[in-house]
Amino acid sequence: MHRPVVTRLAQYGGQALAELPPPYLAPSLHFTMTRTQSSNFSTTPVVAGRGRDLNRTRGVSAIHRTGPRFKLNVSKYPLPKPVAPGSLPARNNNPEHGLWGFFPPSREALSTPEFDLEFGRSWAITELRDKSWEDIHSLWWVCVKERNRIATTNVERERLKAGYGDHEAGKRDQAVFVTMQNIKHVLRERWHAWEEAQRLYDQGSRPAYEEVDYMESTESVVTEDKPVAEEKTTKA
Repeated sequence: MHRPVVTRLAQYGGQALAELPPPYLAPSLHFTMTRTQSSNFSTTPVVAGRGRDLNRTRGVSAIHRTGPRFKLNVSKYPLPKPVAPGSLPARNNNPEHGLWGFFPPSREALSTPEFDLEFGRSWAITELRDKSWEDIHSLWWVCVKERNRIATTNVERERLKAGYGDHEAGKRDQAVFVTMQNIKHVLRERWHAWEEAQRLYDQGSRPAYEEVDYMESTESVVTEDKPVAEEKTTKA
């Protein structure tokens, strides 16, 4: 008799297979209790050996903090040594340094509310129309530096939690901001005027020609200079 059949007969009291329930009702009685794996987990042959690893950077990882397999020599480049603050030479402060322009006249970190309130009105558009390009350019950067100074003071005041000066600094900043907006308005007017003049020139429009009598203008110049010449002759 087959060995698995003998094992099942001994386990279930010597009952024959005919006495067992059908396989679809008790399939475990018709198979062995232990089943072996039909295939290996790995498909690599057991006798296959690992060859030589030719990757020199194998295992080097900045994430896992693993370095190379060989030691590195750093003696070629000496490490810098920190300098003690007491050994540094004293620096002379320049009272005319340009960075002092970003501080109040007192050259302190915070400006007083009295200083922030001492300002005039904003530049009007009618006043800026009479200014040259150089004057408007200089005034623009003066406003930029002033707003930078106010913003720096506000950040320092918030860091120190001073609790004062916000209202006065805001009023001063608003006046400077209005001046900058008026400068932009005047520059836009000049830009539109230049575009209009360029358009008229492209259409063939030219200024009206005025004939000038050069002989008459020359005689008037000589007549005006004659008394001066006579005066010089008399003195001589």
